[in-house]
Amino acid sequence: PVYPHTKHTMAFTSASLLKKSTGAPSSLETNVASYLFDLASGNKDMKVALKNLHIVGAKQIDLSDGASAVIVFVPYRLLNKFHRIQDRVISELEKKLSGTAVVILAERKILAKPSKNNRKAAQKRPYSRTLTSVHQSILEDLVFPSEIVDRRTRVRVDGTQAQKVVLDARAQQEVEHKLVTLSAVYKRLTGKDVTFTF
Repeated sequence: PVYPHTKHTMAFTSASLLKKSTGAPSSLETNVASYLFDLASGNKDMKVALKNLHIVGAKQIDLSDGASAVIVFVPYRLLNKFHRIQDRVISELEKKLSGTAVVILAERKILAKPSKNNRKAAQKRPYSRTLTSVHQSILEDLVFPSEIVDRRTRVRVDGTQAQKVVLDARAQQEVEHKLVTLSAVYKRLTGKDVTFTF
């Protein structure tokens, strides 16, 4: 599975990209940061909205249907501010990226379970850093601006699990057309199957 976090030290690459990595940013990350800079430069309202906002990474993933998607990772503390302009940002990025689906996720880190060999065994692991919590948060990020109102897990005959997620119908028009893509992205990130309904 691909998880939305990076490691190592802070390296500054541009006003729109603060990447937590010792390596240079990828061409995709540089391009996304440049597109956000251009968006802010060309629109007064977006210049205000994007002020002091930045991304921490971007990754293109291949989906099972042969398509691809670009995941833009943002700092958790800035997620709500990105949500306010998410429709406009995603629309502009998808135009620049030749129609490739774009999703915005907060950067989160999963901490391993304490063990006898783990020096931090005595330190209580925050629930927000558990695998379960991070996967749930990814799901919530993906379906924004809709909200999850119910979730059920079905166990198949072979023992594998599939989630059925019920979304708030008030945002159906905004998200319904991309639910297949969101399911594929979630599968790629977490290895888990999910279907959506309203």
